[in-house]
Amino acid sequence: AATLAIGSEFPFMKLVSADTMVGQSEMAKCQALSKVFEDAYKSPLSLIVLDDIERLLEYVAIGPRFSNVVLQALLTLLKRQPPPGRKLLVIGTTSLPFVFEDMGLTATFNVSLHCPLLGGDDARAVLAQLAVFEAHELDAAVALLDEQTPIKRLFMLLEMARHGGGGGRG
Repeated sequence: AATLAIGSEFPFMKLVSADTMVGQSEMAKCQALSKVFEDAYKSPLSLIVLDDIERLLEYVAIGPRFSNVVLQALLTLLKRQPPPGRKLLVIGTTSLPFVFEDMGLTATFNVSLHCPLLGGDDARAVLAQLAVFEAHELDAAVALLDEQTPIKRLFMLLEMARHGGGGGRG
C-alpha cells in the first residue's frame, strides 16, 4: 500500500501507522487521525493509507482488547463523505482480517483484497519485477526466504537489505 502511495500522483498522500503514534493517548490519536482527514479534504484528490489498522487500534488478542475510542473515531472518519469537489481514497491494511470484520471496519471500505502468501515462484517474480537483484542472484535470494512469505515481509527484508541491516534489535 505504501509503495502504491509513493508511486501515485495524488497531490496529497499520507501514510498513517502505529509507529508514528507511539506513546500518544487515545485522544491524541483521535486528533491526529482527524487532522489527517481534514488535511486530505483540502486537496482535490487525496490518498490516505492506514497501515496495520489493528495496531492503530492497539488490538491485543489476549482478552481481546482494543481502543474503542480510536475505533469509533476511525469509523466516523471513514464514513464521512469528502466535501463537494474533493475525492479521497483510503487504503487500510491488516494482518488480521477477522478482527477487521469483527470491528465493523470491513463495511467502511468498498473493496477488500486478500494478498496470499508468496511461494518461491511468486517471490521470484516480485523480485524480478522490482529489479533489486541481478538475474543470476534471484535464485539465491529466493532460497533464503521461507517457503511461504507474506508480501509485506518481503518488502521489509528488501528494505533492510538495501540499508545493510541485519535485522537485530539492539
